[in-house]
Amino acid sequence: MEFKASLNFARVGAQKARLVADVIRGQSVEEALKSLIFLNKKSGGLFKKLIESAVANAEYQKTRDVDALVVKAIWVDQGPVLKRFRPRAQGRAYGIRKKTSHLNVILAER
Repeated sequence: MEFKASLNFARVGAQKARLVADVIRGQSVEEALKSLIFLNKKSGGLFKKLIESAVANAEYQKTRDVDALVVKAIWVDQGPVLKRFRPRAQGRAYGIRKKTSHLNVILAER
């Protein structure tokens, strides 16, 4: 069985989140959570919550062994960009692009 969890419109760039996703892809849930605790990245905390949510989904569906779950698939899609402006000298304005992303996790039994 597979158990999914997703987080849409996370305020982190997709490229930065993919660095964290590559670290935990294929690991067991226990190893992935330990790795995420010590990562000094914003998306590390987001993925930690996401994996915990997928484990809760597995417990709700009465999985036989929650400890035997592994991160089968994890991917990051780019979300919409929030466009803002910053005032600069002599009446000019520079654009700021606040990127978002969609985080997805699928856990499966070994």
